[in-house]
Amino acid sequence: MNSLFSPHRSSTAIAQSRTAQTYDLSVVVPIYNEHESIHLLIERIIQVLQTMSCTYELICVDDGSTDGSSDVLKQIAQQQPDIKAVLLRRNYGQTAAMAAGFHQAAGRVVVTLDGDLQNDPADIPRLLDKLSEGYDLVSGWRKDRQDHAVTRLLPSKIANWLIGHVTGVDLHDYGCSLKAYRTEVVRDLNLYGELHRFLPALAFIEGARITEIPVGHHARQFGKSKYGLGRTLRVIMDLLTIYFMKTFLTRPMHVFGVFGLGCIITGTAIGLYLSFEKFILLNTIGDRPLLMLAVVLLISGVQLFSFGLLAELMMRTYHESQQRPIYRIREIVE
Repeated sequence: MNSLFSPHRSSTAIAQSRTAQTYDLSVVVPIYNEHESIHLLIERIIQVLQTMSCTYELICVDDGSTDGSSDVLKQIAQQQPDIKAVLLRRNYGQTAAMAAGFHQAAGRVVVTLDGDLQNDPADIPRLLDKLSEGYDLVSGWRKDRQDHAVTRLLPSKIANWLIGHVTGVDLHDYGCSLKAYRTEVVRDLNLYGELHRFLPALAFIEGARITEIPVGHHARQFGKSKYGLGRTLRVIMDLLTIYFMKTFLTRPMHVFGVFGLGCIITGTAIGLYLSFEKFILLNTIGDRPLLMLAVVLLISGVQLFSFGLLAELMMRTYHESQQRPIYRIREIVE
């Protein structure tokens, strides 16, 4: 952690840092209907942060809670200067809550964890120590996970294997919210839908160096889990999106064009064969399924090729309108 933060800072430097609204560490906690655990959660996080030689802020994002969590957060934030409560207008989902926390974060390093007390704030210094070894993202691994075996553990193991196989980022636990990021990595992440579970894969697309360490995990004390088997289909759809972004984000013509060109070539070949049958061998082809297949392949091929061209134009608009380069520089040595 020494290479991340200055180990000894004067009270003047700390005061100036707080005045300028810049911090060494930002802790982001998305919260949805967790009013029973909020006080204990914040108390445990602050206890850990106060033992560290760095300036910090704690950002709690209320994702449209309906159980009074927002009122509890407002009261705490008004009493403690290092805590910021970000209250969303309605329940947008964990991805949006994470994005809101990232946008509000003013730290050089960002740490995220769940608001249900299952993640252990005592692991934060260990994440930062690992981050200081040169990594851009350190993910927690709930090695001894305290969840239901059938509804949570088994689907999670399958999902982790599938995500790692498709994205190329081999982690044991994609679903663990306890992670540490360098801020420059967070700034490059554009989150939509339910992509929060794919943050390591998105960071990998941006060229981040990623690792994981085992972290503690506790059984839920209050309330009930917001996760279940119903999210499986959405995970699969998001995974397909990530795979496309990882493979074809800057060259969509390579996927649409290849399939389109294949259809056009196949349709043309079938058409030439049927033309030979019709005009040379004088056979009837009007009732043959091959004729319909040739027409469908040619039309599909033209459409796919057109989709590829449109995707190329949209990709260029996406990068150029945001002045977003297609590369990331880690460092420049002169």
